[in-house]
Amino acid sequence: MGDLELLLPGEADVLVRGLHSFQLREMGSEGWNKQHENLEKLNMQAILDATVSQGEPIQELLVTHGKIPTLVEELIAVEMWKQKVFPVLCKLEDFKPQNTFPIYMVVHHEASIINLLETVFFHKEVCESADDKVLDLVDYCHRKLILLVARNGCGDPSEEERPQDSTPMQELQKQAEMMEFEISLKALSVLRYITDCVDSLSLSTLNRMLSTHNLPCLLVELLEHSPWSRREGGKLQQFENGRWQTVAPSEQQRLNKLDGQVWISLYNLLLSPEAQARYCLTSFVKGQLLKLQAFLTDTLLDQLPNLADLKGFLAQLALAETQPPKKDLVLEQIPEIWDRLERENKGKWQAIAKHQLQHVFNPSDQDLRRQAQRWAETYRLDVLEAIAPERPRCAYCNAEASKRCSRCQSVWYCCRECQVKHWEKHAKTCVLAAQGDRAK
Repeated sequence: MGDLELLLPGEADVLVRGLHSFQLREMGSEGWNKQHENLEKLNMQAILDATVSQGEPIQELLVTHGKIPTLVEELIAVEMWKQKVFPVLCKLEDFKPQNTFPIYMVVHHEASIINLLETVFFHKEVCESADDKVLDLVDYCHRKLILLVARNGCGDPSEEERPQDSTPMQELQKQAEMMEFEISLKALSVLRYITDCVDSLSLSTLNRMLSTHNLPCLLVELLEHSPWSRREGGKLQQFENGRWQTVAPSEQQRLNKLDGQVWISLYNLLLSPEAQARYCLTSFVKGQLLKLQAFLTDTLLDQLPNLADLKGFLAQLALAETQPPKKDLVLEQIPEIWDRLERENKGKWQAIAKHQLQHVFNPSDQDLRRQAQRWAETYRLDVLEAIAPERPRCAYCNAEASKRCSRCQSVWYCCRECQVKHWEKHAKTCVLAAQGDRAK
């Protein structure tokens, strides 16, 4: 598993075998927390394995033990919890937790799972092992892409400006909004990997992607809006590696990774024989797809030469007659996870929130210390540094940092002055992490 190992092969096998689904009311419980920690370890090990390119045993274990459908179900379950239960918790007047980190872990759970899926879905056998749950995953990715298109012009998802008098729960809501943007970008990557398998997808999945959701047209909208790019002070910025970065003028013609994912998805969905046989090129679809011609510059074709085939397809489409909408009677599978969870929990959102308020999100100081110790053991600093996409940044000014907080060893600063200015905001989480270290 590479030089730096978080898990031994035998440990990874045990953790993968133990993965299972939880009910919504169990999220945040002791058993759920244990599985969340295990998922984080598997996630970090999978990234390590992919980074050193020495085989990917986590991906192999997930396929061998049939756990990809389990991950998809957990992903959609926590998505529903965030939409249905989390807002109720935030509105409860008698809920004023001293520490919101236990709730943050549930909010962050979706990001953990989609990150793991993004890492392993690069391999076609992973997509194939999802079985009929790939339909649910396609629906999930579609919901996230809709959010990306809808957030165009809605402001900076990574900005940290908050009202000075905000409550801990309001802070947590803001963090959840910021996290949603990054989750949606991960979902775009997962969708692209699914389109890589378009020749082996079921007819139901193809029909879902092309007819029900009309993903090619949605991807065109994403290219037009480019929610991962913006102008700040006259400078082009792009969202990469978890933050907005200014793009040098000499690099502005370089293809952004996320734009690349959209182009590859379009190539797969429009040029594969299987998809072409299913996609109805109506006048609306034709009009949307022909917008791509303006983006297919020589500079882009130099970076993605395969798009020359797409350019040729669009040239033919411009001359072709449009097709009327198909009215064939088709028997197909439909996604079931979201509908099933909503049916099982309908009318219970308030009860679930109150149950979790009393039994899950109100831990004692001793429980917090014990949990902090487990978090410290899970998030090993040497592993976090190894999987970091770039050099650490100052938590206050975002400059390149070389010094850690001496108490928790998890937050970075470029100088003493920035640490002092950031202390009020960092104090609570710093104390919790320090307690975990002392408990070891």
